[in-house]
Amino acid sequence: MKKLAREMFVALVFVGAMVPTTQALANEWPFVQGDHWEVTGIHLKDGGSLAYANFLAGEWRKDQEFAKSKGWIKSYTVLVNAYPRKGEPDLYLIAITDGVPSGAEGEKRQAEYMAWSKTSIADQQKASGNRAEFREVGSSSLLQEMKFR
Repeated sequence: MKKLAREMFVALVFVGAMVPTTQALANEWPFVQGDHWEVTGIHLKDGGSLAYANFLAGEWRKDQEFAKSKGWIKSYTVLVNAYPRKGEPDLYLIAITDGVPSGAEGEKRQAEYMAWSKTSIADQQKASGNRAEFREVGSSSLLQEMKFR
């Protein structure tokens, strides 16, 4: 048993010596981590384009500008899928951030947003439900940009 343990220890030391250090791997890796992109795919219902465009240009834009003024997001944009295939979203709503806030920071931001917007969770849920008349959220992704060194 002692012999087996000693042989395993020697093997581990040998393998460890062959593995490059973390610093060496970091220097060889061609990317560094960049911003996070929160992407929401929106499916528009027939006849709902103008109503949703007005919502985006009004309330949604105002909310994004508030988040930007607080430094919570760096940028935001709306992309249209000019040639959507069956099942693909018509629009993509994108918010770009440095990273995902911690739980405590998220709670703090929500409290600040609620005070600024002068709304309650119930108000926001009702408004979201009303938008279901002309749009449906089809997907939500959190992507991270990888930048070349």
